[in-house]
Amino acid sequence: MMHTFGTTMRRLTAGAAIALIMAAAAPAYAATPADTLVQAWAIDDIISMDPGEAFEISTAEITANTYSLLVRLDLADTSKVKGDLAESWTVSDDGLTFTFKLKPGMTFASGNPITAEDVAWSIERVIKMDKSPAFILTQFGLSGDNVTEKAKAVDATTFTLTVDKPYAPSFVLNCLTATVGSIVDKKLVLEHVAPVEKTAENKYDNDFGNAWLKTNFAGSGPFKLREWRANEVVVLERNDTYFGEKPKLARVIYRHLKESSGQRLALENGDIDIARNLEPNDLESTAGKEGIVQTSAPKGTVFYFSLNQKNPNLAKPEVIEAFKYLVDYDAIGSTLIKGVGEVHQTFLPKGVLGELDEKPFTFDVAKAKALLAKAGLPDGFTVTMDVRSNQPTTGIAESIQQTAAQAGIKIDIIPGDGKQTITKFRARTHDIYIGVWGQDYFDPNSNAETFTINYDNSDEGKNKTLAWRNAWDVPDLTEQTKAALLEKDPAKRADIYKGLQKAVLDRGPFVVIYQQTEVAGVRKDVQNFKLGPSFDTTFLGGVTKE
Repeated sequence: MMHTFGTTMRRLTAGAAIALIMAAAAPAYAATPADTLVQAWAIDDIISMDPGEAFEISTAEITANTYSLLVRLDLADTSKVKGDLAESWTVSDDGLTFTFKLKPGMTFASGNPITAEDVAWSIERVIKMDKSPAFILTQFGLSGDNVTEKAKAVDATTFTLTVDKPYAPSFVLNCLTATVGSIVDKKLVLEHVAPVEKTAENKYDNDFGNAWLKTNFAGSGPFKLREWRANEVVVLERNDTYFGEKPKLARVIYRHLKESSGQRLALENGDIDIARNLEPNDLESTAGKEGIVQTSAPKGTVFYFSLNQKNPNLAKPEVIEAFKYLVDYDAIGSTLIKGVGEVHQTFLPKGVLGELDEKPFTFDVAKAKALLAKAGLPDGFTVTMDVRSNQPTTGIAESIQQTAAQAGIKIDIIPGDGKQTITKFRARTHDIYIGVWGQDYFDPNSNAETFTINYDNSDEGKNKTLAWRNAWDVPDLTEQTKAALLEKDPAKRADIYKGLQKAVLDRGPFVVIYQQTEVAGVRKDVQNFKLGPSFDTTFLGGVTKE
C-alpha cells in the first residue's frame, strides 16, 4: 500500500505541474515549480520516441537524457569518447572486434538488471527493424542474417561487436554514441512486441516492440519519459534507479511553443525557465533584461535546401548551380540568422576534422539567369518547396522565393509541421526541401555519408541518406567516402573530406546556407544549464533552480 500511495502522489504532483505549465497560455501567469524545469521549444518534428527509429533533432536531446549508451562523447574533449554503460573496452589486433566490459550493478528504470544481452538485443532490433537511422550501424557489415553473431553477449557483463573492415577505431566508437546506439530494456520491450505480417521487405513476424516504444519508455538514463503529447508537451521525470549521479530536478517539461514572440513573453513573465527558439529580434530585446541571461554554443548543425533529382528541371547541372547564386547570403546573415548562425556553404561544420571553410557563392541574378538559359530554361519554371512552419526556416524560404523569382523561378511554398515535411522528404516526393542536418556522432563521416553516399538509388534503397532522398546517384563519391573510413592518417583522411566538400559545392543538389549557433534565453534562477556542441549533448541532469 505504501508503494501504491507514493506512486499515486508522484503522479498527482507531476500532473499538477503539467497543468500549471499548460495554463501559462492563459492571461493569468504563475511561476514554474521549484523542482521542475520548463523549456519552450518547437518539438513538432517528433515522430517516434523509439531510439531505434527516432531520427529528429528534438527527439535526440530527449533520448540523450533518458537512455544510456555504451559510450558517450566526452564534452571535455570532443575528439574522445568516455564510458557510459561500458566501464572499459579493447580493440583486437586486426581492428575488427571491439570488446566492452559493462559497469556492475546497473539497472533499467523498470528495475530490470542491465546485461550484455540487453546491449546485443538493442543492436539486433535496430538492424532487423531497419528504420531510417539503422545505416549508422549497418555500414559495419551488420545485417539481419549475421547480427546475432556479430553483436553478441559473451557473458552478463561482456559484449563484443565485430565489424567487417579495420575502420579507424574512433569512427566505430563515435557511431555508437548516436541515438541509434541507445540500449533498451530487452525484458520490458519483449512484453510489448506486436505480431506483424512477413513481407518481401520485412522478414520478421514481430515489430520488436516498435509500436509500443513510439510513445513509451524502456531506458536507464538520468530521466525517464513520462508522457509525450504530439505538438503539445514532453514530460520527463527523474529516474531514481539511475546508476550515475541523480538529477537535481524532479522533472523536465518541454512545452511546444513555436513562435519566438510567445517564447519571449513566457520567459519574461516567468511562465517558462528556458526559451529555445528565440529569433534575432527577441534575442536582442531580452538582452540585459532583469532576471534573464543568454547562453549560446556553436552547433555541428548545418541548414540547407536540396533539389530532388527526380524533377527533370532540378536535375540539370546548370539549374543546380543557378540556385546557389539565387540565395542572398548576406541579407540572411545580417537579419534572419543574426546571433543564431553564421553563413556557411560546405556540408561539414566548423570544428570537425576536414572542415572546408569556403564560401564561393554570392547572390548573382545575372549569373543565375545565364545558367538557366544554358539549361534551356530562359524563362524559368515553377517548383514547390516543403517548409517547416517555424523560424528562421519560413523566413529563409520566403527570402529564397523572392530572390529566385528575380531569375524567373516561381517557388510555391508548401508549409507544414516538422513531422509532415520530413515524412514527405524521406519518401522522395518533394521538389525542394529546406531543413537542417545535425551530426549523429562527432565524426566527419556523419555528414559525409549522408551528403555523398547513395548505395542504391532505387525507391527500394535501404540506406536513406540525404543523397538518396534527393535521388542523387554518385557512385564515385560513394566510394571515396567509404575509403575515408579506412584511412588511419588524420591528415590524409581530412584531405578526402575536403575533396568531397568541393565536389558537393561544384555539382551537389544541396545549397548549404548557414551553420547554427544555438542560443537560449534562461531565467537567472536556473543554474548549470549548458547547450552541447551537438543536438544530443544538452544534458539536464546537473541543472538546478535556486
